[in-house]
Amino acid sequence: MSIKFSVTRRYTFEAGHFLPMVADDHKCKRQHGHNYEIEVTVTAPLRDNGFIIDFWDLDKLVDPLVAQLDHRNLNDIKGLENPTAEHISMWFLLRLPIASAIRVFETKDCWADAIRT
Repeated sequence: MSIKFSVTRRYTFEAGHFLPMVADDHKCKRQHGHNYEIEVTVTAPLRDNGFIIDFWDLDKLVDPLVAQLDHRNLNDIKGLENPTAEHISMWFLLRLPIASAIRVFETKDCWADAIRT
């Protein structure tokens, strides 16, 4: 039997943005901010040490990326000129090859997933 495991860790950051590609009367066309939460998921077989990845090691990969976005205007970040939740999740996934999925919450009720296939 082959078993894979997934571990997920949640991170937070605060940032401003606006969506340049929506209609002029859309409220998100104007600058606003969110208290973002992201979930980074790693899926892999269990290693001999009992981990897929130690959460502490995952922090070393994710924290520098979060620091690039925290308290910034996301539109100013290369690759996030149109910072939808989908693009933010893709931005993280492209920079975290170990991740199998990234979930970005704009609010507790609204999120987008980028899933490695």
